[in-house]
Amino acid sequence: MSTEESPLLRDQPNTDTRCSTLPTKDVYDRFKPKEKRMILAIVSLTGLVPMFVSGCFVPLIPQISKDLNSTPTTVCLGVTMAVFASPLSDMIWSAYSSYYGRRPMYLCGLPFTILASFAVATSTNINSLLFWRFVQMFGCNGGFVLGTAAVGDIFKVEERGSAMGTFFGSALFGLAMAPPVGGALSQCWSWRGFQAALGVWSILQLLLLVFFFPETAHPGSLGIDRVTGPKKLFVWVNPLRCLVFLRSPNIMSITLMHTVALIADYVLLVPIAYTVGAKYGIQGEGMIGALFLPNGLGNFGGAAGKGKAQRGMGPEDRLRAVWIGALVLVPISMILSGFTTAYVDGTVGLVINLVCFFTTGVGVDMIFAPIGAYVVDISPSRSAEVMAAIGAFRSLFLAPVTALLIPSVETIGVAATNSISGIFAFLGYSCVSCGRIWALGFDERDSLIWLTIRYGAQMRAYADVGYPDFDTGTSYDDGMRETEGCDIPDQRTGSRK
Repeated sequence: MSTEESPLLRDQPNTDTRCSTLPTKDVYDRFKPKEKRMILAIVSLTGLVPMFVSGCFVPLIPQISKDLNSTPTTVCLGVTMAVFASPLSDMIWSAYSSYYGRRPMYLCGLPFTILASFAVATSTNINSLLFWRFVQMFGCNGGFVLGTAAVGDIFKVEERGSAMGTFFGSALFGLAMAPPVGGALSQCWSWRGFQAALGVWSILQLLLLVFFFPETAHPGSLGIDRVTGPKKLFVWVNPLRCLVFLRSPNIMSITLMHTVALIADYVLLVPIAYTVGAKYGIQGEGMIGALFLPNGLGNFGGAAGKGKAQRGMGPEDRLRAVWIGALVLVPISMILSGFTTAYVDGTVGLVINLVCFFTTGVGVDMIFAPIGAYVVDISPSRSAEVMAAIGAFRSLFLAPVTALLIPSVETIGVAATNSISGIFAFLGYSCVSCGRIWALGFDERDSLIWLTIRYGAQMRAYADVGYPDFDTGTSYDDGMRETEGCDIPDQRTGSRK
């Protein structure tokens, strides 16, 4: 019998939370609207910390290389170390958040950042700097995946797109605001002083979480909730288990989308002092950092492309909001910026670059926000682990890319470097039938986005990693989590586990 109610909007707040003690309709009503806004603000602020830790380092590269008697290429490894720390951090904090909860992992991670920030500020050689940069990012990067999970915990499906857009928009805005803020403070003070300031900020953020952030995970959904008898202070949870999610075609497709978008952002922004700054005579950490502002404004504005859930929509329909950013804004802006920097002088060239930075920011957030909401839709209680799997895959490519950016610009030039990134960004979303592309016969049916939207349900059935059943509202398990004591229908036999 047909119904006017969309599978996406059907009440299923308790999907994948097998043992929840709350009735399905009450899971998202645990917090009042005012409390939800407060939680969203807190997790958004926490998501800013890793953005500042990673983003503030870029305009400081010339100053740090001079202070530590090193080369810009070597100091740029500080960015690479932060990227390398990200997947490890994501996998550990997300895995344990599924067992202990979101709040304990927030409280465990930030002390690492506090210690490492002060250690970076007092580093006397490049080896010490790189080590503590790794620890610094390891401690705070969980704020990104944990924030995604917390937003999914408290907001209903029809509210989630807007909330996720706010979260990702704020985080990406922080990534663009970090360079000008860090550059200005470092120019007026020193790069060491700004790193110490990050330590103080992390202390304040930790206090905010201690006193105002509640546990958001659905009651009964955590591993520790299912333990009968004495509970151990620490249990081993395999952090690599999240990688199993990548065997799902749905998750692998959005992982590719997420990866090429962030690579494009890094290619545009990391070598900015040696591309746009050098071309147009912009010097000083503060002025170089200011070049990041259009990108940050674009990130914030791009939150509008968040993919709202509407009647008649399935979960994959959120990804329709990705089209413009993925296939138009990001690739064209990347290529245009590269050729402008190489061949257009004066104010005109600078203005065109600033417009490209803005449109790239809009495009990237138009990609991230729908993907984040989609992840929570299809894997409600394990969204942190899915985001961790995406981050781990992404870092396999992002870490070497950041290490090679400045050498690439110096060797083949900014136009070629940006063009390669822009082409990969386009192919990352569209390349399914290469023959049709080179024959100029490309249409939307050749794209990875279209395949995921059109065949999302079949793709989820092909490799079920614990997806909810959007026809019945029942959540299934494919053996990826313990289910002792839970009364769960088995997908293959219909029997109860």
